[in-house]
Amino acid sequence: MSAKILITGAAGFIGSNLAENLVDSGFKVIGVDNFSSFYPRKMKERNIALLKENANFQFIEGDIKDLKRIKSLPDFDLLVHLAAKAGVRPSIENPQDYIDTNITGTHNLLKICVERSVKKIVFASSSSIYGNSKHLPFVEEGYEYEPISPYAFTKRSCELMNHTYHHLYNLDIINLRFFTVFGPRQRPDLAIHKFVRLLEAGEEIPMFGDGSTARDYTYINDIVSGIKSSMNYITENQNVFEIVNLGNHTPVKLLDMINTVAEVVGVEPKINQLPMQDGDVDVTFASIDKAQKLLNYNPQTSFKQGVKNFYAWHKQIALAH
Repeated sequence: MSAKILITGAAGFIGSNLAENLVDSGFKVIGVDNFSSFYPRKMKERNIALLKENANFQFIEGDIKDLKRIKSLPDFDLLVHLAAKAGVRPSIENPQDYIDTNITGTHNLLKICVERSVKKIVFASSSSIYGNSKHLPFVEEGYEYEPISPYAFTKRSCELMNHTYHHLYNLDIINLRFFTVFGPRQRPDLAIHKFVRLLEAGEEIPMFGDGSTARDYTYINDIVSGIKSSMNYITENQNVFEIVNLGNHTPVKLLDMINTVAEVVGVEPKINQLPMQDGDVDVTFASIDKAQKLLNYNPQTSFKQGVKNFYAWHKQIALAH
């Protein structure tokens, strides 16, 4: 597959890791990011510092909500749409922001793809769509979805919008439902990153609920591998519309996660138990049967190894500053 790839959210956690992998594999990549104030710009700048030195990478600062800006982008052959306003809890406080960025922004990109006859799209969806479904593990088809946060409903809305555009304009689209991605460059608001900082500072770890909630943590390299396989799949096939889980098929309980992170950092955790928070689901658990069949997806990195890799990166960044 020789193509020019447009990655939205290219300076973020998943986007920068994917862009690096693609550029190293010989692809030409156009990266777009708006450096949202959700976390410090300097972190995102650091993510793409090396990429910017590569002749196969072109970076453009811009917001997917800005249709005029999106229309000015160079030509591309395939879209990997990762840009989104993330976070379950903040979405409850300000749902309109999530509707504007996630739904309107995605619509802008779909419009551009139709105008330019770009037929191939990989879309970053989310496991949060499943809400508190009692059907475990979560499978892509056959059950009603009951999102319990504005973030989740925007992602489900985008999947439905993608289907409409697939039907009307023959766009080939794979919607990838990511399950709690972690690893080097992880956003600072996410649990593992946050807990490492608290443990190092000797502060208490906030634990919402009794520690029995669980997440299907999926290592960044496995997610990148799944995205690349999806790109290959839509390039080689026609009339594609698929929804596919990318998870690890191994939920980790919150208390076990805290203890694993504490063990890797080498600190005894002090836990502050707090009530469950609105919008948080009890468990995420991916069925990856479809990903295995369709994409030959096979996650390689255990949770503990992934935490070790994250902590090594974290220490390296600390030494650099």
